[in-house]
Amino acid sequence: MAHHGTLPPALGFLAAAHAGGGRAPEGPVATRALRAEVGEALSVQAFSATVLHGPGADPGRAWTRVGDTVVVVAGEFYNQDELRSVLPDGDAPDGDAGLLAALFDRYDLHAFRLVNGRFAAVVASGARLCAATDHAGSVPLYLRPAPGDIHIATEAKALATEATPKGASLPGTRRVPGLPGVHQVPAGTVLELAVDSAGATLHRTWQPPSARRILPEDEARRAVRSALELAVGRRLAAGVKPLAVLSGGIDSSAVAALAAARGPIDSLSMGTDLSDEFPQAQVVARHLATDHSELVIPMDELLRQLPHTVWAAETLDADIIEYLLPLVGLYGRLPNTPRRILTGYGADIPLAGMHREDRLPQLDNAVAHDMATFDGLNEMSPVLAAVHGHWTSHPYWDRDVLDLLVGLEAGLKRRYGHDKWVLRSAMTDLLPEETVARPKLGVHEGSGVSVAFTRLLSDNGVPDRDIATAKALVVRELFDRTVADGGHPDHVSTEGAIRTALHRLRQGAA
Repeated sequence: MAHHGTLPPALGFLAAAHAGGGRAPEGPVATRALRAEVGEALSVQAFSATVLHGPGADPGRAWTRVGDTVVVVAGEFYNQDELRSVLPDGDAPDGDAGLLAALFDRYDLHAFRLVNGRFAAVVASGARLCAATDHAGSVPLYLRPAPGDIHIATEAKALATEATPKGASLPGTRRVPGLPGVHQVPAGTVLELAVDSAGATLHRTWQPPSARRILPEDEARRAVRSALELAVGRRLAAGVKPLAVLSGGIDSSAVAALAAARGPIDSLSMGTDLSDEFPQAQVVARHLATDHSELVIPMDELLRQLPHTVWAAETLDADIIEYLLPLVGLYGRLPNTPRRILTGYGADIPLAGMHREDRLPQLDNAVAHDMATFDGLNEMSPVLAAVHGHWTSHPYWDRDVLDLLVGLEAGLKRRYGHDKWVLRSAMTDLLPEETVARPKLGVHEGSGVSVAFTRLLSDNGVPDRDIATAKALVVRELFDRTVADGGHPDHVSTEGAIRTALHRLRQGAA
């Protein structure tokens, strides 16, 4: 347990590097946080930042200056002991920002290839600015570059209201739709910029493995168990009781079991008036002796959270919004006291759990496709919970776990007629047999969100053939209103977005 509190020192940041004078962008942001200001004059640039931090967190641990270098980190590192082991004796700062500064001094931007974490970071050094994401881009990072004035933020909306800069596009980045001049840093990337010209070079620090490993069954089981056990342990904090989101499926149950093996945990299941997985979750909660709670959110109330979900996730993908809506609803119903939350989210991507495919070539194609297309979807953004002051972590997307799971040959993922066989087999001694054998059900399926969203559109006159298009149009309208235009979701109507989307749909049909 390497972490010092419920929340990391910074949940996000707004920053700017200037050749002359200037200041960090002011927002708005969705993250519910206090603000701490940083301002440093370096030899050839001025750097300023606003650290977004929760109550009780020490924002001073989120940034540091060493010589002509300033480092700001949002999120947390998970392999601190390994990182300290490569530094000279006596040069092992305690906080992640100090640790990164020491690593940067030794390895320059290649330091980011060493870090396993859930973070976004910026390093201002000399005439350079380095903006970096973790391997999965799980803390999104955005830039608005102009010569002599580069703005950076962990939420795109913070950059949306600024004047459009002049300058070339950044190589290898994605332009954010509806936000001219704003670019998203890809997952597993350091973007190195010259502050005076805003010229940029992209450096990859991680890519999903394309090779596949053949392992005996017992060795594969042990490897998965060991990697996941370590990932869960690294996400716990000393003296802090974690909250596990528990559906009763294998993914969330495995995480809960490994956390419970280290000490008491709380668990929480969410359902709606249309559907829930409470009986399945109760089986696991009793087995693990967790302090378990259940939360029921009426579906009409949950659907009214669509604007808040788009606002937090900053994604245009309607499928992802359906996945995230139940989680955003759950986080919003927690008490205001900050929580450190563990989820089982994301296991289906490296293990092809949602594809229900017996043919191994097609199964591996699905894994390769999903790993090639996850970037930019923001489905693991910490803002989803930070809107309500909480911190989430997803052990299946730990860098070492992901390297292992993606790289296993497809026959270990689908075996003996079971999806995610290697994970189920690795957890047989910790979970009830019925949980290990339970078929996969997506979070949006277990809560009934997908069906309810479809029904809402059908009730508004959308024919079945146009449902997918209509969902995408609704999400785009909500994105434009809450992210591009800066509207607060409390003042954005789901029904109004549907009416506008239907108008566009009919115009397209005409």
